[in-house]
Amino acid sequence: MRYLTGILLCIAAAVAAAHDARPNYVEVTETSPDSYLVEWKVPTTIPIVNLPEVVMPASCRESIQVSTRKVVDSLISRVRYECSDVLAGSELRIEYPLLNPSLTTMIKVKLINGQVHSTLLRPGENAWVVPEAETRAGIARDYLALGIQHILGGIDHLLFVACLMFIARTPRRILITITGFTLAHSLTLALAALGIVNVPVAPVEAAIALSILFLVVEISRDERASLAFRYPIAVSTSFGLLHGFGFAAVLKQIGLPQTELVTGLLFFNIGVEIGQILFLLVVLAGVFLIRMMLHLLRKVRTTDQMLTAVRTPATYVIGMLTSFWLIDRIADF
Repeated sequence: MRYLTGILLCIAAAVAAAHDARPNYVEVTETSPDSYLVEWKVPTTIPIVNLPEVVMPASCRESIQVSTRKVVDSLISRVRYECSDVLAGSELRIEYPLLNPSLTTMIKVKLINGQVHSTLLRPGENAWVVPEAETRAGIARDYLALGIQHILGGIDHLLFVACLMFIARTPRRILITITGFTLAHSLTLALAALGIVNVPVAPVEAAIALSILFLVVEISRDERASLAFRYPIAVSTSFGLLHGFGFAAVLKQIGLPQTELVTGLLFFNIGVEIGQILFLLVVLAGVFLIRMMLHLLRKVRTTDQMLTAVRTPATYVIGMLTSFWLIDRIADF
């Protein structure tokens, strides 16, 4: 058990470092016909000598040179271009003087006609072709993929789901609990993304870390008579409303398509749910395999015994990780 705890601690340290690596953010705004303002934000963890630049199509020329300023923990650069041709169908590139430090890049293009195009480039990708025009099928595909990518990259949300499984324990209770979480965060995601409800991002992110820490404490105490163990759906629904605001913060940054707003919102949410289901299937498959191995070694005979065996190392790792996030996010207030 000591060795298992040590391995998990090492993994947690790596995850914590990865979590701090925020993506680059590039925004191209058409301010008037054929005139574009390009702004990109990168973490200050990138050395000055390796700051990326946005390369516009050959039909564009700089009208105002690049200016860079530091804002909190980010560097923001901006430049204005005059283009003799439309951006639709043209390629935008992100180039580093040295090498890409394993960061993703979020790109958003806002056109003067109200259309918004966005994408997420993986660390190995450095180019993107601006779509010709918004279509319902294209928006559904793009926002579905963005939803899946976001939830699978959101370690905090996934850890919350994993903790809910510890609390619910049986397949039927897990299904009910996760369904409550899904319905709750879908509601606040829609309300916040549509601008009906506005909540500051920094306190929400800190409260999400606190919600995981709450579940960790409940799991470590293992008091089956507590509210969390007796009514896990009440806990998942309550905190699900909070997590929905976290999803909405990302969706606001990406931007919803103006011509197909409902389609973008719906399929982003569906993508989040697909990613969540994929994560649950992987976890359940892992639980089944570990249980079979331990059963063959005559260590445990039931899933409940197995969960009890891994509870202590799991709560230590998740607890330290979420405590780090909580302190880090409170510092961003």
